[in-house]
Amino acid sequence: MQISPSILSADFANLQAELDAIRSADWAHVDVMDNHFVPNLTLGLPVVESLAKVSPVPLDCHLMIDDPDRWAPGYVEAGAESVTFHVEAAADPRGVARTLRGLGARAGMAIKPNTPWAPYEDLLPDLDMVLVMTVEPGFGGQSFMADQMPKVRAVRESVRRFGGEVWIQVDGGVSAATVEQCAEAGADVFVAGSAVYGKDDVPAAIAELRALVAAHAHP
Repeated sequence: MQISPSILSADFANLQAELDAIRSADWAHVDVMDNHFVPNLTLGLPVVESLAKVSPVPLDCHLMIDDPDRWAPGYVEAGAESVTFHVEAAADPRGVARTLRGLGARAGMAIKPNTPWAPYEDLLPDLDMVLVMTVEPGFGGQSFMADQMPKVRAVRESVRRFGGEVWIQVDGGVSAATVEQCAEAGADVFVAGSAVYGKDDVPAAIAELRALVAAHAHP
């Protein structure tokens, strides 16, 4: 059970200090948006490269960008240890995943709320993580979509059948109020933005999420 605070909710003028504040987390979740695949622009390769040099925890880059086939490998070279691309944006999802793994990173594949899981189940052997979006990607601070829990369960069932070591990540509106149902549905990596960075005591917020998911872990 891993906690991956999203720096999308952090103070962009003080990112080194904001990363230091989450040293008790497992990952720093870095949202990369290109204003094409999603209607928002955040940060890209030069910032990721700078973050990788100072982060006390490994970087988990979530690429909400067009043409990850071309751009995703650069994020491994910039220092990300986990890179997640959107299956809706990839020309050759299996090829992207294999390239990421070949470069030494964990390969993640994200699916948007309206994207079904079943057509992509056969990609599991080439993946280290599946990210089930629990909001429409593009902006932080949105409301959690509980209707995505059956999809989390479906991915968990596929992973059980396939038998590999594939993590299931949830991202969007994850908080102390929603994280338990994510854990019960089978998620094991939890991205939380405002639920961590919106709190006065960031380490306490991380500890609270950890305690909640530990109590509701799937079997």
